[in-house]
Amino acid sequence: MARTAPIFGHRCKRQGFQQCYLTLQIHGSRPPKTSNTETQNSILGKRKERPDAESDCSQINPLIPTNDDFSVTDAIAMDCEMVGVGQGNRSALGRVTVVNQWGNVLYDEFVRPVERIADFRTQVSGIRPRDLRKAKDFSTAQKKVALLMKGRILVGHALSNDLKALLLSHPKKDLRDTSEYQPFLKGRRRKALRHLAAEFLGAKIQSGEHCPIEDARAAMLLYQRNRKEWEKSIRDQMRLRQKQKKRNQKGKTNDGDSLDRRGALGLNLEMGKRKSRAKPPPKKRMDKLDTVFSCPFCNHGTSVECRIDMKNLIGEAVCGICQESFSMTITALTEPIDIYSEWIDECERVNTLEDDGA
Repeated sequence: MARTAPIFGHRCKRQGFQQCYLTLQIHGSRPPKTSNTETQNSILGKRKERPDAESDCSQINPLIPTNDDFSVTDAIAMDCEMVGVGQGNRSALGRVTVVNQWGNVLYDEFVRPVERIADFRTQVSGIRPRDLRKAKDFSTAQKKVALLMKGRILVGHALSNDLKALLLSHPKKDLRDTSEYQPFLKGRRRKALRHLAAEFLGAKIQSGEHCPIEDARAAMLLYQRNRKEWEKSIRDQMRLRQKQKKRNQKGKTNDGDSLDRRGALGLNLEMGKRKSRAKPPPKKRMDKLDTVFSCPFCNHGTSVECRIDMKNLIGEAVCGICQESFSMTITALTEPIDIYSEWIDECERVNTLEDDGA
């Protein structure tokens, strides 16, 4: 059986702290000889008492989840990877990942686009043709992600691109985009997620093919470490918007009232000027007259009710026999006609003609 050589402490940096501690406890740590002081400090597990030993091992990958809680929390993070469709210049969803606030994966599926894939963009997306053989169809993935997003805070980097690929929308008040958070900006320029992870988390991501799980965890960790200040800034922005909205509504109401008053006042003044310029004609004094007149068309006496202009003594009447309308000029000589006497005379004339004919 071959003898195992001692494992030096500086060779296990990529192992977990517990593994490092166990290795040091079993084998000890004897780095290359440099000085007596360093040799004495490294004998029989003395290295475990170094204050920075734990930090060296624990800070290797801060994106590893801290527990096994896979529940759907009030804040979730999402990241999508795209493939090229059409001529290869248009992006379509190829993979979508959702994690909870602890970084545990809630949903991670490859998605088969509706259109034919022209470019898998493997060097960035990490998607290969074999990955899409058992991929979910777009509508299934879309419904699942929409269900997870509903009523929750959505965290991510450049979320507008991911939501556009999913053909989904989300309330702006529930979006936490690490590419738009003011402390993460460089002036007015947005930083890439890998730069934010390196600067604020000390993590190295996206060195080659992108991993959506890693990217979603990085965005969530950035949000969690700045959650208190971030949420306070969101509340302050909402208060300012509400105040500005109330001011605008109040200003519109006041302006509208003043304009209405000015308009009404101006209209009244203009109408008053018009009335003063053009005097209306005096009202005609009208009176009713119910009597018997002779119709100028049929020469029969008729009882009419007409409205008489008492100033000009002119009235409009309608004959009750021939239904013709005519104007009457009332004078002092105008006298009513006895329609009964005229009717008797007409009857006598008709009877006389009949007797002569007989």
